[in-house]
Amino acid sequence: MTMIAIASAFIWIATICELIKPSKEQNNRKIITLTSFGTLSTLIVTVSLLQSFSLFQ
Repeated sequence: MTMIAIASAFIWIATICELIKPSKEQNNRKIITLTSFGTLSTLIVTVSLLQSFSLFQ
């Protein structure tokens, strides 16, 4: 799970770096792809953390 959390952080950093670029240099397809994978990885980490709480078991 640690690897997914680290990968998620790097994905979001890459997304932010792409969004910081001037609008003429931004790659919309790359932004959409990074955002999609970032959202998916964040969701996986969140679900894993919620399952580890004893309240939900």
